[in-house]
Amino acid sequence: MLTDTPFDAVICLNGNIPSIDVLATVIDRPLIAADGAAQELYKAGIVPEFVIGDFDSIDADVVSALQGTSEFIVEIDQETNDFEKALRFAQTMLWQRILVVGLHGGDLEHTLNNWSVLMRFGRSMSLVALDRERFAIPMYSSFAYASIPGELLSLIPQPRAQLTTSGLEWSLTNESLELGAREGARNRASAQMVEVLVHSGSLFFFCDANLPLAPELV
Repeated sequence: MLTDTPFDAVICLNGNIPSIDVLATVIDRPLIAADGAAQELYKAGIVPEFVIGDFDSIDADVVSALQGTSEFIVEIDQETNDFEKALRFAQTMLWQRILVVGLHGGDLEHTLNNWSVLMRFGRSMSLVALDRERFAIPMYSSFAYASIPGELLSLIPQPRAQLTTSGLEWSLTNESLELGAREGARNRASAQMVEVLVHSGSLFFFCDANLPLAPELV
């Protein structure tokens, strides 16, 4: 269950990183940079507390500049990508509510791989991805969301979900969504409380970002 509380930590991936103003809203949270993301953060004047990966995407001069201020955690394992390595490190620190930024960018298959990792680890951690002032949250069971009428909301099956909804302009009544067949993108809230009953399957729920807090989902 996600609640309207601060995140435990922030993971920054080597994709499209938010502006300094956005990151400043969560500056008091531990910041984990996945490999090359540390270089982009450094260019923006941001020093992560932790840098994790095999360091194949970061210049030696940046590593040298961050020595003594960032803790470097070397993970050579080629069976996992840098996102998964960062999540596993967060688990060792007992951080469960994680904000993920930089999910998109670079090769399409890299982005899709990150989405798959987000979905997999979302079963054991409270993960929220931020992109362009929008939150994306993996969901596996029924939930309610305190919304504002007119707010843009999307329900994207992963890969399929059977849903009943209330509080949306275009409601579902025990209906199926499935990738490649029918998605639930670009719906809108019609009430202050949106309820999504998940009969089976899983999905990504998209809503407006409310930094620095995690979204209120119960």
